[in-house]
Amino acid sequence: MNNLKAVIFDLDNTLLNRTKTFHRFSTSLVDRYFNHIRSTQLIIDRIIELDQDGYKERREMFSEMLQELPWKEKPELNELSEYYSIHYVSNACLMDGAIEMIQHVKASYKVGLITNGRTFIQHGKIDQLGIRNRFDLILVSEEVGIKKPHSGIFEIALERLDLTADQCVYIGDHPVNDIEGAGKAGMNTIWLEVNQPWKDEITIEPDYRIKSLRELAGIL
Repeated sequence: MNNLKAVIFDLDNTLLNRTKTFHRFSTSLVDRYFNHIRSTQLIIDRIIELDQDGYKERREMFSEMLQELPWKEKPELNELSEYYSIHYVSNACLMDGAIEMIQHVKASYKVGLITNGRTFIQHGKIDQLGIRNRFDLILVSEEVGIKKPHSGIFEIALERLDLTADQCVYIGDHPVNDIEGAGKAGMNTIWLEVNQPWKDEITIEPDYRIKSLRELAGIL
């Protein structure tokens, strides 16, 4: 990575601590709708399980919640969707060392962000975290009409940054969406090992594997 000009981050489970954020959201939802139940930990656990680390389609997850959970008064699907839009965003919190490492790389490189997700939700989280002004580039998949791992979203980033793929490193937690996607687009990659396991069929090997963002200080 001798020719490096830009460091590009994923958002969920990379800069944003999605595990903690969703747990906080689930707890708030249970406090709102299940105060008739004395012990609610099993309900929180089931909501987290249904979420599948964010890879379950939202309305499908809400439908399953409505079918399975012991509601006192069952809300409408749209009410749950609205609650999620407001309270998931408001509970957003950063990974340990996120601001420190963004500042570290920004001293030497352009800094970008590429994330899959709904425009309203992802931008809401970025603003809630207070990190918008730290980036030279922000791309949300719904906004540009292309999702990771498709190389097109990485190519848009290269065009807007006016850089070549070998001048960029992409940092993310998902082996396919982040590492394989960015790697096939020609970028250098750093895999942040969080919740998603590596898959044997992936042919792209990350340049580095880290377990904490703070490890970037010894790489970049």
